[in-house]
Amino acid sequence: MAAQSTVIKAPGEAAAERSGNTGRTGERDKRRSEGVVLNVFSHGFLVLWAIMIVLPLIWLALGSFKTDAQIGGSALSWPGNWHFDAFGRAWEKGIGGYFANTLIVLVFSVPLTMLFGSMAAYVLARYPFSGNRVIYYFFVSGAMFPVFLALVPLFFMVKRFDMLNTYQGLILVYVAYSMPFTVFFMHSFFRTLPTAIHEAAVIDGASDTRIFFQVMLPMAKPGLISVGIFNVLGQWNQYILPAVLMQPQTSGEPERYMLTQGLIQLQYQMGYETDLPVLFAGATIAIIPMLAVYLSFQRQIQAGLTSATLK
Repeated sequence: MAAQSTVIKAPGEAAAERSGNTGRTGERDKRRSEGVVLNVFSHGFLVLWAIMIVLPLIWLALGSFKTDAQIGGSALSWPGNWHFDAFGRAWEKGIGGYFANTLIVLVFSVPLTMLFGSMAAYVLARYPFSGNRVIYYFFVSGAMFPVFLALVPLFFMVKRFDMLNTYQGLILVYVAYSMPFTVFFMHSFFRTLPTAIHEAAVIDGASDTRIFFQVMLPMAKPGLISVGIFNVLGQWNQYILPAVLMQPQTSGEPERYMLTQGLIQLQYQMGYETDLPVLFAGATIAIIPMLAVYLSFQRQIQAGLTSATLK
């Protein structure tokens, strides 16, 4: 039987080793406690932020089922009797038409924004050429440019093309307004896609157009869904551009107000009378579609936002 050797350490060495282990354990405990504090703080902040967002929405929705007396008596109380007639009155006063106008514009503006933005981002991300970065930074600077500074020249430009108070005029403006963010987002996403697949398609003889629409664009589906939802939300809630461009220019010209303008029109129509449930019902009608869209595509949005950083 082989003899076992025992390593005898000096007292100083053993004490140093024990102190080193104790120090590492203390450092790990310190980092763990700091992580717990950070998690508690971050989760507490998120809970507070959720309360600040959810409570006004609940208050707004409940106000749609109340009467003026109930809202004036206690704004935070539960409805005694559920009144649904406020939604009917809001629809009769024009919310239905404003809703349809907004849908008409978004049905064309969002797909065009996604198409043109993806094409521009793909070329800038995958094809190096002279002036590539200049064009890219030109798009990025557009996202930082306040829209308020361009309202006056934009108004006269649209007026020169005789597109004021027209769907096509607002659609083109929405596309131009949303292009910078779309190009910036999709540019980063296209750069993460594998080059080997693009090279394989080129070897197979596919044209650049076919590679984009049949190979690269389907691979960028998570990013397309994410930026598409952001464009839908941004254009649906847009107020300043429709307020400037969608005003009747003559007395006999029909009104083509968007939904955000329609909510203001509801307030104007009241005059000195108060009908807060109608306002609350109109705002609820405007919120429900976007809330449903976000909740339906929540996982796709998170996947699109994180996939570019994880690849």
